[in-house]
Amino acid sequence: MTQEVKNLEELRAVAERFLRSLSEKPAKDTATVVGLSGDLGAGKTAFTKCIANILGITEVVTSPTFILEKIYIIPRGSVVGERFTKLIHIDAYRLEGGEQMIALDWDALLKDEHNLILLEWPEQVKEAMPEDMIKISFEYVDEGVRRVTIE
Repeated sequence: MTQEVKNLEELRAVAERFLRSLSEKPAKDTATVVGLSGDLGAGKTAFTKCIANILGITEVVTSPTFILEKIYIIPRGSVVGERFTKLIHIDAYRLEGGEQMIALDWDALLKDEHNLILLEWPEQVKEAMPEDMIKISFEYVDEGVRRVTIE
């Protein structure tokens, strides 16, 4: 699915459809990993903020570029039901290979089927990405317009 978005309201609508599609898929026995790709300022963190807001997370969501990872507790009764209990936001921009994911206890994060992991810059750590990673790309079209593609 590819869609052009012109504002945060449209991006939020894409995020809502994405979460709805996730909740309709059969549950997995491992974490759900979503790779967010695109240039700086293309909308990766804005999309993550929309997802967090829809899930009922009230904390301020910022890009974890310097801390690498931020874990948010998803309140009970969210749109994804009991399927996910944690939203994990990772920014791999500063990492140089999949082996650096060890510092984040990556294997343990992947084993927990209640984790929804949104990972910016998955191409930086592609060796560590699961084969079933959902790919979302954000492309700058022009001022105020982004193209979002969900594979």
